[in-house]
Amino acid sequence: MSDNAKNVLLRRIEPSLSLRGKVEDALAAAIISGEMPPGTMYSAPGLAATFDVSATPVREAMLNLQKRGFVEAVRNKGFRVTGVSDDDLREIVAIRQLLEPPSMKELSSRFPAERLDEMRRVADEIVTGARIGDLKGYLAADHRFHLTLLGFLGNHLLVDIVSDLRSRTRLTGLVHMLKTETLNRSASEHHELLDLLCAGDGEGAQELTMRHIGHAIGWWAGRAEPTEDPITAKLEVDR
Repeated sequence: MSDNAKNVLLRRIEPSLSLRGKVEDALAAAIISGEMPPGTMYSAPGLAATFDVSATPVREAMLNLQKRGFVEAVRNKGFRVTGVSDDDLREIVAIRQLLEPPSMKELSSRFPAERLDEMRRVADEIVTGARIGDLKGYLAADHRFHLTLLGFLGNHLLVDIVSDLRSRTRLTGLVHMLKTETLNRSASEHHELLDLLCAGDGEGAQELTMRHIGHAIGWWAGRAEPTEDPITAKLEVDR
């Protein structure tokens, strides 16, 4: 993939006071979703041309992404996108499944009803992002949705830990799922979770959250999941 390729997430960014942050967010989303695959080299000037900005905010963003483990600097060449091994990804998912499903079960007994409309709007953003192929919007809304729900429990350390685990995840099959029914189905689970929380169904909320997180090593990694036919799933992902 060339630096100037026409991509879903890598496109012109309008100047703003937080330009470096916007560039970093776009690059992080592209790396997480697999649009910028592991092992690919990128230069700051080349990415700057893609974004239509100067090289400085891009270089600053890449250096920060290096600290976060998303890329590694290669002398005189630029930055190489790092990967996450299947074993590491399974461990990340396992830890998240220890933390988030029981948290949603607990939240079901004290979900703040006055925040429901707000969370419905965020869930709508996720569904819309999946439907129109806006991966950046999809990932940003998904991140906000899950961390906001956890935040309702008042445990800031839990939110920080899950946020860190999410930042380590790679969903390399996600970019190939754009506008597929599978991605739409996973997006709709956010509204389903809100239904369960509002109904006080702790067991249902826990089970759905467990399954939803598991997509990171299934659908979102470009693999069939245990409950579906592998051939059908592969055709859906490859569509």
